Formats: sequence, C-alpha cells, structure tokens
Amino acid sequence: MNSKDRPTIGSWFRALFGRAQPQGPANKDQLIEILRAAHWQQILDVDSLAMLEGALQFSEMQARDIMIPRSQMVVVGVEESPEEFLPVVIKSAHSRFPVIGESRDEVVGILLAKDVLHWREEEGRFNLRENLRPVVFIPESKRLNVLLKEFRSSRNHIAIVVDEYGGVAGMVTIEDVLEQIVGDIEDEHDLEEGLIHRHTAVRHTVKAVTPIEEFNEYFSASLNEEGVDTVGGLLIRRLGHLPVRGESLEIERFRFKVLRADNRRIHLLQVNVSPLEPQKISMEPVAEGE
Repeated sequence: MNSKDRPTIGSWFRALFGRAQPQGPANKDQLIEILRAAHWQQILDVDSLAMLEGALQFSEMQARDIMIPRSQMVVVGVEESPEEFLPVVIKSAHSRFPVIGESRDEVVGILLAKDVLHWREEEGRFNLRENLRPVVFIPESKRLNVLLKEFRSSRNHIAIVVDEYGGVAGMVTIEDVLEQIVGDIEDEHDLEEGLIHRHTAVRHTVKAVTPIEEFNEYFSASLNEEGVDTVGGLLIRRLGHLPVRGESLEIERFRFKVLRADNRRIHLLQVNVSPLEPQKISMEPVAEGE
C-alpha cells in the first residue's frame, strides 16, 4: 500500500460518521465517544474498547488511585518465626510480602514467598532478615505510566506508597498497574467476597452462582430462562453444553467469558457490558457568540 492508498483521519471519520470531519477530537472525552461509536459500528470489539479506554485514562492516574490501603496490606513481622508467618503466606497466596518492624510505618524489606519454599524445619531457624529484598518507596502522587516504566526497568514488582509525612499509605504491585489497562487479572483467590465486582464501566467479574434476579437488578437487565436460577446455569442452557475456560457467549448487551470452570460446573465469569449507544458527535466549529 502506497501513501496515496493509506486511509487518513478524515476518511476514517467519514466512514464512521458518514460525513467528513475536518478536525480530530478536541479532547479525550470526545475521543472516547468516538471509540464507543466505533464499537457500535463493529469496528472495535468490546474488549478492545475497554483496553483503549483504560490506556487513555492510565497516564492521568496516580499511585493513590489504585494502591492497596495500609489497613488491607498483608504483612510479616521481622521478628516472626516461620511457624508464625507461614500460615499467613499460605492463606493469602500472595507472592510478595512487606516485612515490618514495630509498626506498619516501618517497612524494612520485602519477603518473596519463593525464598521460603526451599526451607525445611530440620535445617534450623529461617533467618528472615537475611532473605529480605530491598523495599522501594514511592509517593502517593507517582503517575502510573512512570511507575510502570520503573517497574520494568528495575524488575521490581512491588512498591510501598508513602504519604507527605513519610508514613505508609499503602502498597501497589505491577499487577495492579497492568490491570488498569488490560482489565482484571483473575486468579483463584480473587473475588472471595461478593458475587459481582466492577472493574470498569465495561468490565465486571461475576460468580457463576449469582442469581439471575440479582444480576438483572445490578445491571438493569431482563435476562430470563425458564427453569434456570443462576447466571452459570443460563450460560449452560444457552450453549447447550458445559463450557470450558475461555469460551464466550453474547446475550443481549452482555458478553460472557468463562474465567474458571471444571468438569462439573462453571465457577467464575468475566462480563463485558456494551455501553449505551452514543449519540452522534458533532465536531463542527462553534461560531463566535454561541
């Protein structure tokens, strides 16, 4: 394709809106409306739309917007023995843990769960201090795009967020940062409480046992299937078989994707909700005095 054959921004807008657009979007909100219109024109699928919206908002977000609050941090005490901290490590199933001194404001290092894997009780006491990794402190105002670059360059995957007085405000991981773009990175320990979890206006995680009535109330929907009570049962009925992980189905304005299932039932679903159809966007210049 030579330069003459390449589509221009104007031709793309013309294809999208049916008329020439001499200028591009005036601001980010207008660009998002254009992307949503592209979704309704079937130029973008709902997953691509969610990722693009996440990427557009990403550079404006700060560490304080996504951090795990100090009170919810799973920590290990520096003076604790393996018998004391191993149950915490196993129950939480995290891979990295802030290690604290006398209080949560005194983070002395990071413990990697894999560093404990090879320890055996018969080998003697596990020296926690000798197995600590350096801790990285960042301000609450650190922008996520800058933080992601630092995570990648340092190969560090966790940072402690401090407030203006130097106290610990929370922590943030590379997974937390990436989820702002690609959506929630689910594992078997996510969504332990509640049936429906909202990640963005488009993307949600829903337990398959969620009653259809509760699903409809949450999303202002009207899904119904005779003889079926749960969202998971609805999917099985519509598909005609027990779906496997990764299988998806669109019902009305919802796209269901199986995140977790076994040979007996569905456990967890990703639900993408198509936004309401946007009104046509006018980018005509406004005359003076209007």
